[in-house]
Amino acid sequence: MLHLRIMAPAELTDDVVAILEADDAVSGLAVLRGSAIRPPGDIVLADLAREAANDILERLRATGLHHHGSIELQPVHTWMSLSGYLAELRTPGYSSDAVIWADVTQRSYEETELNWTYLSFMTLATALASIAIVVDSQILIIGAMVLGPEFGAIAALGVALVRRRAALFGRAVATLLAGFAAAIAIAFALVLVGRGLGWITIEAVTGDRPETAFVYTPDKWSFIVALIAAAAGVLSLTSSKSGALVGVFISVTTVPAAGNIALGLAFGVGSAIWGSTLQLAVNLAGMALAGWATLALQDLVWSRVSLRRARAQARARRRML
Repeated sequence: MLHLRIMAPAELTDDVVAILEADDAVSGLAVLRGSAIRPPGDIVLADLAREAANDILERLRATGLHHHGSIELQPVHTWMSLSGYLAELRTPGYSSDAVIWADVTQRSYEETELNWTYLSFMTLATALASIAIVVDSQILIIGAMVLGPEFGAIAALGVALVRRRAALFGRAVATLLAGFAAAIAIAFALVLVGRGLGWITIEAVTGDRPETAFVYTPDKWSFIVALIAAAAGVLSLTSSKSGALVGVFISVTTVPAAGNIALGLAFGVGSAIWGSTLQLAVNLAGMALAGWATLALQDLVWSRVSLRRARAQARARRRML
């Protein structure tokens, strides 16, 4: 169940109420006339089944409401309502499967902001990965994977392709490139410091590392794991279930590969640089491809659900006539 809050200019309120009142996925509706100050107008409150959110938002956008007022959606985690339960039963699909594209797109723009927080997490994760490789510790590698913030930007690539947002695609690519470049550069500088202090030797970079060798030795399984992990991650982001995201973070070796690139650059070890660069490219390509395919499939499925719902509403209206 979702709670819809609208601030509408008075001249659009009747159109908004008509849209909501005519939809059987809406279980509760209230109008507070003249209660909005900025913009001046009315506040409309509604409860609706999550499965119908895309259709209702599209009809509200068609009125131009988002240019003159605001449309806000909030999840309702706990609710007790017979009318709400019946509204969900009447609406095709399942709540946990529903993809709310406005929410997914907005989060994609937020996740691709090249801000201080993103760069900080990326740098810390890459530095931790470099240490993990030096001491050959899988535990630290897992920590670096969890700390890395790059999955949101990778998922945004798929959102941009499916929703045809060229600006979002360019922004996601720029954030990924700049984030990895900055993190590798800072980790490289830190490795040079460690080399100068004698804490890191070339043997730590070129020696046998059975626990972390997968970081710089990509193979077919690297690509397959990236595909599976990204599909699971996108499903977690677009549905109401997010528990699988942690599994995604500890499945792919993007950040560890970046950490090993920094080590290879500091010691001039070409095999470490190119092996890790290939690992990074394989993982990014696999995750981007799987993210796009998963979102495209969800878009296809939910467009058919929306069509089925529209037909059911049309039949209901004909029966009423």
